[in-house]
Amino acid sequence: MKSEFINKVFLSYKLAKPNPQPESIYDILNEYLKLMFPELSEKQYGNIEEVEARYKELHQQLLTSFQSMQRFLPKKAEVITNGFLDYLPGIFDKLKSDVEAIVIGDPAATSAYEVIRAYPGFYAIAMYRMANVLFKMSIPVLARIVTEFAHSKTGIDIHPGAEIGSHFCIDHGTGIVIGETSIIGSHVKIYQGVTLGALSVNKSMASKKRHPTIEDHVVIYAGATILGADTIIGHHSIVGGNVWLTKTVPPFSTVYHKAQIEIGKLEDIKGLPGY
Repeated sequence: MKSEFINKVFLSYKLAKPNPQPESIYDILNEYLKLMFPELSEKQYGNIEEVEARYKELHQQLLTSFQSMQRFLPKKAEVITNGFLDYLPGIFDKLKSDVEAIVIGDPAATSAYEVIRAYPGFYAIAMYRMANVLFKMSIPVLARIVTEFAHSKTGIDIHPGAEIGSHFCIDHGTGIVIGETSIIGSHVKIYQGVTLGALSVNKSMASKKRHPTIEDHVVIYAGATILGADTIIGHHSIVGGNVWLTKTVPPFSTVYHKAQIEIGKLEDIKGLPGY
């Protein structure tokens, strides 16, 4: 007689929806990134015919992968594939603007090559921009898996449903969380540890806007937490480190956290370990 545990496991298999394997899609998106940015590629193409041949090869690989998961797709694999490729030129242009923004925005960045090759912020943005297309094409789980792969590599968590404008700069980046319904304008710069989150996690809010809106030319410093669907950070504003915001900030504002610092005298610390 089978154990109760085995029976429960078998039942879970009967009830579960079979899952497509997303690794192939993720790998192909990585290859598209290498094609667009040769700084990431092991292969250098000597002429335009080689680039075109590689593009067609990836097109076929993407189509084959989508065909293998056809029953999970909202449309024919061919339609999904061609739709994604229609978005690719726009993705490329936005990614070039992101590189430019990071080079300008980070004094430590010596070149576009360094940003593309070494910056986790650029990689997280790149995978988000491609996953965002899959999200818009009603393949949300696959899109989320792609951004979670990037999250595991970079420590930067960008939901594929977020809307992010051009010239997006992530500096350092570890610990950044950008929620599903966040809206971020153009020329925005975000430092490590920033959270764009929801005020409520009530399940009834799942289909509604839950995350803040960040307008153009905003800088958000490390550790800031900005919450709520109605919270808008007006354009050309600066949000300082460790700020907690749940209310709208008008344009051209500076918001900062005022720390209380107490300075003791030397005799106050004598006798502590190390003194």
